Amino acid sequence: MSAAGEQRDSIVDFILELFATRGAAEYMGEAVSMSQHMEQSAACARADNAPDSLVIAALLHDIGHFIGAHPIEALENGIDNVHETAGADYLAPYYPPAITEPIRLHVAAKRYLCATDDGYFGRLSDASVNSLMVQGGPMSADEVKAFEAKPYHEDAVRLRLYDDDGKVKGLTIKPVSDYRDLLESQLLR
Repeated sequence: MSAAGEQRDSIVDFILELFATRGAAEYMGEAVSMSQHMEQSAACARADNAPDSLVIAALLHDIGHFIGAHPIEALENGIDNVHETAGADYLAPYYPPAITEPIRLHVAAKRYLCATDDGYFGRLSDASVNSLMVQGGPMSADEVKAFEAKPYHEDAVRLRLYDDDGKVKGLTIKPVSDYRDLLESQLLR
């Protein structure tokens, strides 16, 4: 196998290992763990008949909490840990923009929805309300226009809604290991 092939295989193993070793961590006071949240978000994407790329984006959208410079607790302490950028940047050498850009934009999508959808703020969990202010609050009119100009903004909004719905205590869904083939099939070739 070529070095590039080995690297592609190792990223999937690395992702699965992250879920196994870090996934049981508390998710900012939510009723689910980090891995359960991301697995539920992917299940929401599947139920919505989202394309495979968006299912994987939903599965990996919070991976930046595992690998970023600031721990998830930073958000609880008023520091933006920019997990969306950390995750997207880490995954970019391995996965296409159809996966990485919705991940990069999912926090901006929360801010966007708070600015453009009168009922959206009421959907947010307490933890998401707290992190919203740290992450910049609802977008201004200029920020809304800039966000809407981004190529993957619509997928980011869909991902954000899966993110919001992926916080159900006791929900039985497929574990990350069941996504191995899909994770591999979406790798850049």
